[in-house]
Amino acid sequence: MSAGMPAEKSMNFGPSAKRLVGRLRPQRAKVLLVLLLAVGSVSLAVIGPKILGRATDVIFTGFLGSRLPSGISLQQAIAEARASGDDNRAQLLATAHPTPGVGIDFTDLAHVLLLAVAVYVGASLLSWLQGWLLNDVVQTAVRRLRSDVEDKINRLPLPYFDRQPRGELLSRVTNDIDNIQMSLQQTMSQLLTSLLTVVGVVTMMFVISPVLAVIALVTIPVSMVVTKAIAKRSQGKFIAQWKNTGQLNGQIEEAFSGHELVKVFGRHREVQAEFDRKNEELFQASFGAQFISGIIMPTMMFIGNLNYVAIAVVGGLRVASGSMSLGDVQAFIQYSRQFTQPLTQVASMANLLQSGVASAERVFDLLDAPEQTPDPVHPARPVDEPEWASPRQQGLGRRGRVEFEHVAFSYSPDAPLIEDLSLVAEPGHTIAIVGPTGAGKTTLVNLIMRFYELDAGRITLDGVDITTMRRDDLRGEIGMVLQDTWLFGGTIRDNIAYGRPGASEEQILAAARAAFVDRFVQSLPDGYDTVIDEESSNLSTGQKQLMTIARAFIAEPSLLILDEATSSVDTRTELLVQHAMAALRSNRTSFVIAHRLSTIRDADLILVMDGGRILEQGTHEELLAARGAYYDLYQVQFAQAPGDLDGEVPVPVG
Repeated sequence: MSAGMPAEKSMNFGPSAKRLVGRLRPQRAKVLLVLLLAVGSVSLAVIGPKILGRATDVIFTGFLGSRLPSGISLQQAIAEARASGDDNRAQLLATAHPTPGVGIDFTDLAHVLLLAVAVYVGASLLSWLQGWLLNDVVQTAVRRLRSDVEDKINRLPLPYFDRQPRGELLSRVTNDIDNIQMSLQQTMSQLLTSLLTVVGVVTMMFVISPVLAVIALVTIPVSMVVTKAIAKRSQGKFIAQWKNTGQLNGQIEEAFSGHELVKVFGRHREVQAEFDRKNEELFQASFGAQFISGIIMPTMMFIGNLNYVAIAVVGGLRVASGSMSLGDVQAFIQYSRQFTQPLTQVASMANLLQSGVASAERVFDLLDAPEQTPDPVHPARPVDEPEWASPRQQGLGRRGRVEFEHVAFSYSPDAPLIEDLSLVAEPGHTIAIVGPTGAGKTTLVNLIMRFYELDAGRITLDGVDITTMRRDDLRGEIGMVLQDTWLFGGTIRDNIAYGRPGASEEQILAAARAAFVDRFVQSLPDGYDTVIDEESSNLSTGQKQLMTIARAFIAEPSLLILDEATSSVDTRTELLVQHAMAALRSNRTSFVIAHRLSTIRDADLILVMDGGRILEQGTHEELLAARGAYYDLYQVQFAQAPGDLDGEVPVPVG
């Protein structure tokens, strides 16, 4: 039924499938047991029709014996049949071996039927055990795969995530792994059972009657040719169906997301007409695809029925001639029915198996991605300890002196960004970084965090090269507040406490008050137990920003990085947060990235960057007096009208 449906194809099916199966190697003992259980279950199921055929022979033999007169021998009955010219009846009696005058042996029949019941019960039990054990094998393998992917993500460098669309990465981690699980679960069970069933049934058919077996096998190439022809015609229809589905969904999403604009400009009639056109195209493509693919099953049933008729006619003639018993013909007919079902299942598994291997390839690409340089086995740590260190900082040896020594970095080898940059941030000082978009401001602080590795030079923290430190040790004492807020689904309390696991209620409240979060939390019905949804839509942008600042407060970092941390709050709140920031920056080295120069006037050192270079550095007053790049930025923000920028005056339209 799935023939013609487009499945995502793998690039290297063989090697990828082999690697996917290799993921089961740690459970090879269980896999072997699954194989043995499958062989046992299929063997019993295949023997079943032969036993039922024996029951039919018992009934038929008793029927023939009851029609013969008692008191004569079987040889005499056969001789009388030959004498009367009925050779077929004579041959039938010779094959069936009835006892003249004796009817059905119900005791023997009961034994045969009980044996059949035992065989089928055993087959079902082994099949259930196989499914239970296979489920354990697959789920364990997928669990280990998820763990490997999670560990791999933690070892990947930040540039990998910069190159990968977020939705694409999420799809690999979630959808592709789920697809692998479904493919392994279904294909390993059904494919293994179906293949074993085909082998067992073909073997039994040749054992019973090679002639009838050849007749049954003739329908296989006929079925394959017919199925291939129909699937080839339906493939194009299915492709058109999915293409039109995507176009219709895109048009609907566009119309819904821009619903207000559609109403404002009065274009709802055009949108409706476009929807009707695409909907009709989807209807035509879907109708054709489903109709053509729906022909497969009736066609297969028709061919199967022709095969059934041929087996019944030939088998009946052979029973009449005494070449076969009636029970063998009945068993053969059952085998012929069992023969087509596993073939259909194998065909239906093709797309699913192809899709599962394709998903495995995408996950393997993630697992094979180059990792970040490992942490040193014997990491270095600063040893000097400041007098102002908080109890949490005792023993960490962090003074907060950061030095860039001839640093060079570029995202792409053919586009250098930072070249031979040197600067020193003294302990407890606030370093402000300003400049146009793309100047390298955020890159500078990302290098401190070791989100990226340097091309040349080095960065030291209290005289220790940060590449000789563990990343967790380095980042554990750095607090960072970004322009883009990030909150997870949970309570406000949990989001604030994210900065310090195990924080007490007093510490959470103190951080909330310091960042002015307590003001709006008190107005919420559930207070700090208010649950934030996944997109934080129940909080304003400014409120979310204040929560990220509170999260930095509670972490008590020795090195603080603020990247436009107050860009989303109102002017009054910004002034309050600035005072809180001043307290937070006390006795801590701080890097502040800002576009609004009013927020960095009190900085100990202001760096003016452009093109990855430091154009100027100094205090606010020194840079204004120098009348350089910083002076020009200041004039743009506070002295000139918006229409005077770069001498360009907006021209009214019309």
